[in-house]
Amino acid sequence: MIDRRDLDLNRRRDLEIISALVNPGDRVLDLGCGDGAFLLRLRKERQARVLGIEIDQESVIRCIANGVPVIQGDMDAGLDFAGEDAFDLVVLNHTLQEIRRPDILLENIVRAGKRAAVSVINFGHWNCRLQLCWKGRMPRNAQIPYQWYDTPNIHFSTLSDFRELCRKLDISIVSQTPIASRFPLLTKIAPNLFAVGAVFVLERKSQSPA
Repeated sequence: MIDRRDLDLNRRRDLEIISALVNPGDRVLDLGCGDGAFLLRLRKERQARVLGIEIDQESVIRCIANGVPVIQGDMDAGLDFAGEDAFDLVVLNHTLQEIRRPDILLENIVRAGKRAAVSVINFGHWNCRLQLCWKGRMPRNAQIPYQWYDTPNIHFSTLSDFRELCRKLDISIVSQTPIASRFPLLTKIAPNLFAVGAVFVLERKSQSPA
């Protein structure tokens, strides 16, 4: 996982995709919002009504300094503060792999939001496979910069794993946009092998058109 605080937001393709999902006046909840920079951008550019959830106290302080409303809390503890469809969009960005129970969190975010935008890192990317196969070492790349012993990631999944989990949870995948670092055409054809990640737009199955 890459901490969003260490990135130029303008270079993040997944954040561009998520930003385009936000309509003026939408209520947006960002889970694991860091210093609130992305929410600040949504408020300025999309006139969104924003709220962040962040567990790290230092990040919460920076969020407040940026003028972004934030709740300090642990996503693994649930989203009991949010009623059904309390938000137009719930964002979970490069965070799912750090959650103890991703399945429970996914059920919570599609309950709390009319839609959810989940940015997923693809541990099935060809570079990860090559590092594990040929070097016999745990993979590291721009999306996974940590060593195996200091990584916050506790669940490693591929895009296919994520789609299968949504199917088991009866969550509708409204759209999925794979993100390429190289080979854009191959990424569209075989995203589980060539995409470094993807943005999934999710809804409760009952919300999907018949």
